[in-house]
Amino acid sequence: MSDAGAGRGSLEKIAVTVHASSGAASRAVAAEIASLVRARAGEGKRAVLGLATGSTPCGVYEELVRLHRDEGLSFANVVTFNLDEYWPMQPEDLQSYRRFMREYLFDHVDIDPANVHVPDGTIPLEQVKGYCAAYEKRIRDAGGIDIQILGIGRTGHIGFNEPGSGRESRTRLITLDRVTRMDAASDFFGEWNVPRKAITMGVGTILDARRVFMLAFGEHKAPVIRRAVEGEITPSVAASFLQQHPDARVVLDPAAAAELTRFKTPWLLGPLSEFGLAWDVATTKRAVIWLAIEVGKPILKLTEEDYNEHGLQELMSVRGSAYAINIDVFKSLQKTITGWPGGKPGRPRFVAGRGVDEGQPADAFPKRVIVFSPHPDDDVISMGGTFIRLCDQGHEVHVAYQTSGNIAVFDAAAERHADFVQEFCAAFGIGEGAERSSRIAQGIQQFLHDKKSGEVDSPELRTIKGLIRRSEARAGAKFSGVAPSNIHFLDMPFYETGKVKKKPLGEDDIQIVVDLMDRVKPQMVYAAGDLSDPHGTHRTCLAAITTAFHRMRDRAWMKDCELWLYRGAWQEWGPEDIEMAVPLAPDEVERKRMAIFKHESQKDKALFPGAWDTREFWLRAEDRNRATAQVYDKLGLPEYQAIEGFVLWRPSESDGSLEQAGAAAGARHG
Repeated sequence: MSDAGAGRGSLEKIAVTVHASSGAASRAVAAEIASLVRARAGEGKRAVLGLATGSTPCGVYEELVRLHRDEGLSFANVVTFNLDEYWPMQPEDLQSYRRFMREYLFDHVDIDPANVHVPDGTIPLEQVKGYCAAYEKRIRDAGGIDIQILGIGRTGHIGFNEPGSGRESRTRLITLDRVTRMDAASDFFGEWNVPRKAITMGVGTILDARRVFMLAFGEHKAPVIRRAVEGEITPSVAASFLQQHPDARVVLDPAAAAELTRFKTPWLLGPLSEFGLAWDVATTKRAVIWLAIEVGKPILKLTEEDYNEHGLQELMSVRGSAYAINIDVFKSLQKTITGWPGGKPGRPRFVAGRGVDEGQPADAFPKRVIVFSPHPDDDVISMGGTFIRLCDQGHEVHVAYQTSGNIAVFDAAAERHADFVQEFCAAFGIGEGAERSSRIAQGIQQFLHDKKSGEVDSPELRTIKGLIRRSEARAGAKFSGVAPSNIHFLDMPFYETGKVKKKPLGEDDIQIVVDLMDRVKPQMVYAAGDLSDPHGTHRTCLAAITTAFHRMRDRAWMKDCELWLYRGAWQEWGPEDIEMAVPLAPDEVERKRMAIFKHESQKDKALFPGAWDTREFWLRAEDRNRATAQVYDKLGLPEYQAIEGFVLWRPSESDGSLEQAGAAAGARHG
């Protein structure tokens, strides 16, 4: 855990605590809430909590439920006020925040329903103003909020206080920013289904709380956290008003903290020792790459003046001359580049950060390889060039699609396939089986005709959408060179809810991964370290793999097995992180693009493209691979058309715990 104020010259204007993982952060906040509740109960008083919704506080609520179940924490003396609710919104609708709170907290603890307050999304428009004033009065009558829990949106909003919300704003009806609506699109199965308005507590209402905890997890929250914590106070970032609160704290995981100065460029604040850091190999590499980009020079042209003028005098005093530092960092980057990701026949393979021992025997060749793909297209999007090259170079490549991806298919595509089934049955079908298939197709078409906005798909419709994605994944893998018998569809149970909200990772999910690995006995495994996907599926899928690795560590074949993490769909590894860089020639970029194009249901416009990046996935991948190659070129390395980057996963003792698996996976390379 790291706290703000460590080190002279901190730029942080709100107290910040960074925990090792989102799970640890959630448990710490839950412990603060539990302490308040127990203290107030001992005094015969009520504890008043301000609550938030969304994925961020889920871990807090899960821990509070556990404390109630296992340690007797009572909520009999608790009064709650939720931040916001969509308007209009029925309380039983799938996206209702009232329903969310029941599912995650209220239905699992002994809270009095009369003490629960969630803004009412059914209030007629002409009554909203009076209702909001009454909501404020209820908070005052309860004695004010003791602890307020917040998340933060990509626009910097807290609650639904969009850019432009003032310091003194109170509970009111507000029009949602388009960015906020895009962020919510996956919950509503499309942006067009997201309500345009919401009832929200105001900034002033939030600041009236005695204590505030704002939580943020994940790489995509890092830029707005920096603006809120280190930037100026401005209505364009409502969270920045927390700088004026006497007892506000920002609670982060390492990924969300990554853009804060003390983590990104701590040498600008003073000696590293004041931050508990040292000029080790990794920090030196990060600083030199930053310096080269900052001054616009290749690494080998950096001078002592460059180091001195950019706050890196201490680095030279610890690690030697600029020339020596330049050479070391340049060589470490140079050694990451390989055109043989599985190794060359008869030669040992260099791995950055691990090297090659003298006398090390040649790597096994060809290798057995498993590429795990969370969704049915992450393999070709994120590492399509390497995927194809592993096949071309003769390795036994398996691909395992961990989830069906069936919620990410447009209804129109499913209807088109259902229509095809009917026509096919009419043209060729004979017998009862063909008639039944035709009836199912008709049922799907009728369901689509009657389907309401945001309604969960029927099981039959989910099946046909899953089959669409299977056929596309199979086509992409076969195009890349994978034998049909080596294409595996795992359909991990945690995903199969029909809703954006998934089940927790379970033992059955992990066992599916263990069984496949036991059958294949791979020497090399690839998995998604791209953890900013909007639904958290990548994070859960990686947790299943790392937990399986930990549990299988005593298998004889595991001693030679490596796990490499790829990115590309939602983000990219920086050059300071990359441990294996696979360069792609122009024709390989074209082959990768064609493999991605096999996923026709995701082409032109994906159902859930991600609000912060609306480019098509093939274009994101090409742009990011090209950008990585350009950075290597600017640093003085050879010039390539594109580069796919990978990081070697290193296990920790916590990876075998199912409870901690997701947090461990997220923290490893956040």
